[in-house]
Amino acid sequence: MSDCCSQNDACSSKDKKTVKDIFTANPYVSSVFSFALLAIGMCLEYLVQPAFFQGPLRFSWYLIAYIPVAFPVLKNAVKSIANGQVFNEFFLMSIATIGAFAIGQYSEGVGVMLFYSFGEILQHAAVNRARGNIQSLLDVRPEIARVFRSNKFIEVHPEEVSVGERIEVKVGEKIPLDGELLSEQTSVNTAAITGESKPKTVLKGEEILAGSINLSHVIEMKASRAFAESSISKIVELVQNANSNKAKTELLMRKLAKVYTPIVTYLAIAITVLPYFFVSDYVFTEWLSRSLIFLVISCPCALIVSIPLGYFGGIGAASKNGILFKGGDFLDQLTKINTLVVDKTGTLTKGVFQLKTIVSEPYISESELMNYLAAVEQKSTHPIAKAIQNYSENSETWEARNVKEIHGKGLKAEVKGKAVSAGSAKLLEEAGITFPHEIADIPETTILISISGEFAGYVIVADAYKDNVAESIRKIKTQGIEEIIMLSGDKQKLTEKVARDLGIDEARGGLLPEEKLRAVKEIQADRDKKVAFIGDGINDAPVLISSDIGVAMGAMGSDLAIESADVVLQTDEPLKFLTALNISKATRKIIWQNIVLALGVKLIVMAFGAFGYANLWIAVFSDVGVALLAIANAVRLQQMKFDTSSHAAANNNKPIKSSAEEAFPSELAVEKNA
Repeated sequence: MSDCCSQNDACSSKDKKTVKDIFTANPYVSSVFSFALLAIGMCLEYLVQPAFFQGPLRFSWYLIAYIPVAFPVLKNAVKSIANGQVFNEFFLMSIATIGAFAIGQYSEGVGVMLFYSFGEILQHAAVNRARGNIQSLLDVRPEIARVFRSNKFIEVHPEEVSVGERIEVKVGEKIPLDGELLSEQTSVNTAAITGESKPKTVLKGEEILAGSINLSHVIEMKASRAFAESSISKIVELVQNANSNKAKTELLMRKLAKVYTPIVTYLAIAITVLPYFFVSDYVFTEWLSRSLIFLVISCPCALIVSIPLGYFGGIGAASKNGILFKGGDFLDQLTKINTLVVDKTGTLTKGVFQLKTIVSEPYISESELMNYLAAVEQKSTHPIAKAIQNYSENSETWEARNVKEIHGKGLKAEVKGKAVSAGSAKLLEEAGITFPHEIADIPETTILISISGEFAGYVIVADAYKDNVAESIRKIKTQGIEEIIMLSGDKQKLTEKVARDLGIDEARGGLLPEEKLRAVKEIQADRDKKVAFIGDGINDAPVLISSDIGVAMGAMGSDLAIESADVVLQTDEPLKFLTALNISKATRKIIWQNIVLALGVKLIVMAFGAFGYANLWIAVFSDVGVALLAIANAVRLQQMKFDTSSHAAANNNKPIKSSAEEAFPSELAVEKNA
């Protein structure tokens, strides 16, 4: 019996709440209700003018119209006062409309509150839409994974899949987790991750990212990361957290609002009181009306809402284009960058090396030299090591023991009981091993090999420029970037050659990671320079952190990239930086347009109101109108196009040419390509 009573009470309570929601939880209904009563009241008062619509009836009619839209505002004002935050827009609107009722301007009081509330509804809708656009754009995480268990594929949530398990993905389905492709090949749509709609071909053994859509046929893959660590989960988390990193402009406006609101409140009081001492025909209600107009137009909500909405729009537009900003602050900072520092390998070049030349000493054959080198490089993930591994795929496999990486210089190991070193000239010099000094004149990346403390030979590997990279550099220079500097661990001669080919102002080669960091700090020592660094986000993590803006390129698979960088370009196209630059400038431009528009209109109407040339209707329409214009301007960012695509120059995709021929014409006759 008590249970039934409880249920009945609950139902009764729920019914009461539903009735209450008509006027509180559903602002559209309350606004329509108030608008209807206001319209009828004004028709009776100004057009029909019946004798009965006077005195208490007129007051009661407008009061009933006022309460549904005023109640939430008055409630927030009281809560703010209780929390010690007296001066805000709720306080201004409450004082202005109550004051209007106090001097008999009932319809004006209702109109001010009605249009203020309606403006708030539209503002909230715009903000929610901006947030929703970002969320719907990015939250494409799959909900089903078909995992192989007990000799069959079963459907589970991706969170339940362990690293290493085999997964089946059908055509048109989302890749549930990051992993390695087990099938021969497939084509995937990576638009949700990279912003690129062009299908990408993935081959057996290559990485395939969660959130991509399988386009070709049924495939199998092996999970390499847990669901929470997948690339798409990182993107969603990054964008969700981006809004907590406020831009200085937004923070400044919020701080100004805290000072601005009490100032305008005291000015309104002064407008009411001070004329008493200076104006001979002073009428209290007239000056009170002017002060109320002043209060209404001074409401800072247009600025407070439109500025963060502008940053929402900028972050959303960037996400659509495959660019992730860690916050609005970095959108602002990027517009101030005048010096760009770039890494070479993987940023300007493809980082896909090909073995170009093999030169062995007389005492060792070429194949034996390569067996030693391949053994040392066997477990390395460096792009150069991959080129050596690819070359030696069909050769005899030797095992290396006690492999030791010498930071920034190369590798040491024991192969067939012999000490083998493979790396830069510095590695051999430090070990006291002599080699032909002419090797230092070869501009390309050269790997020197020593066996049992004796120089055994060297190999040359060549990289290729990325598509459109020269044009990208040229276009970036037209966007306010005064100087572009390239830092590289490669030889100075090769670095200078790349700089000449691509139109880069300065090149510094032969740098270890810590030397790159020192180089960037030296550049930053000039206070007139605001430095952005673009790197791969792995080896360059310290530089990404220390630069004014750190940009990781094509690094959605790297945890370190997301942690270190302020901006993440989800593809490895240099033109993406130009897109990021254009979006940041467009965002800043729109935000300052809103600031100038809002302050300009408010100052003009405030002046007119103070001198009696404006009424409450003009004040409220100006306030709401400015807010809506600012919001519409901010939302426009997400519809803007930031197309920086272009056609690659014919020679941009060619390998970097060797000048080693000049140094070693005879040896290069035995050149062997991978």
